[in-house]
Amino acid sequence: MTMELFGVAVTLLALFAGFGVLIGLLFGFFGMGGSFLVTPALMVMGYDTTVAVASGLAFVFATAVIATLKHRDLGQVDYKLGVLMIAGTTGGIEVGKIGLHWLQDIGLADTVVSIIYVGLLGGIGAFITYTAMKGNGGGVSHDVDAEVDDHEVPDIAQKIQSYHVPPMVTIRGGISVSLWMILGVAFATGLLSGFLGVGGGFIRMPALFYLIGAPVPIAVGTDLFEIVFSGGIGSFLYAMDGAVNLTIVVPLLAGSALGARVGAASTALVDEDEIKVYFGIMLLLGAIAVAVRKIGMTWEIPSLQMVSLVIIVGAATLVAGAVVLSSVRELRSGTATATNLPE
Repeated sequence: MTMELFGVAVTLLALFAGFGVLIGLLFGFFGMGGSFLVTPALMVMGYDTTVAVASGLAFVFATAVIATLKHRDLGQVDYKLGVLMIAGTTGGIEVGKIGLHWLQDIGLADTVVSIIYVGLLGGIGAFITYTAMKGNGGGVSHDVDAEVDDHEVPDIAQKIQSYHVPPMVTIRGGISVSLWMILGVAFATGLLSGFLGVGGGFIRMPALFYLIGAPVPIAVGTDLFEIVFSGGIGSFLYAMDGAVNLTIVVPLLAGSALGARVGAASTALVDEDEIKVYFGIMLLLGAIAVAVRKIGMTWEIPSLQMVSLVIIVGAATLVAGAVVLSSVRELRSGTATATNLPE
């Protein structure tokens, strides 16, 4: 029995480490894709909602540090925008944490968290997939200098920027936007961070691009910079309650340390429009996974729990594979171009 338990423990650690590589790669590339996958996966595996939320936040914090350092090297972090986002996020996290504890006390935490996950992941995933398939999602190069000089601002962001509600803030890329819009986005995502155990990146990064109009690489790098603080604050508050499970977090981080740096480096190679549709599909699959899990719990069908986990891991693998393949293709294309240059 002891050997069997040891084998199960090793398998679980390997699973977490492998999952960490996938999540780290997505996190580094998109500035999102962390705990919105980790937390539901832990819940599917039978962990308590609070433990899943707390451990997801702790994982997000450490992974964001790794990815932010790489984006800083690439010049893709707007510190002024990041600090403003931090200011708005801090209050939201505390309010979200209070809300989660209240729902847990009345026995509705799991149900409400699942419903919100399904709504957010499905809605945002459908929007991103729709705009990507239409081909008007604001496709831009990942070259930062070119991005700043010639940035294609989405129509929604242009409309929002046309409303001048002082004070106005100029962010990198020459974008001028109301301070209140930035703080509103920050508070809303901070609320999600504390309430759902997410870094907020899966809603904040699209919001920075589609609503505020920040260039995509800047949105990714700045989002990660902000997640360092929001994830740190959230995980600290939960750690004070003893809810962070290090046997989950440590192996996840071992894998994500590699994945986050690879994903961040890929932003300098790959145009996000090539795989935006895949990311939208991943969000939709995440929504389906949470819905399947909830149906399985409601109707007492244990097999649906495994189906839900397979969908989550499959979604992460799909998009991570797309990122790697696109990066390799760009590297080969660059090498071929350099080889064919006249002497």
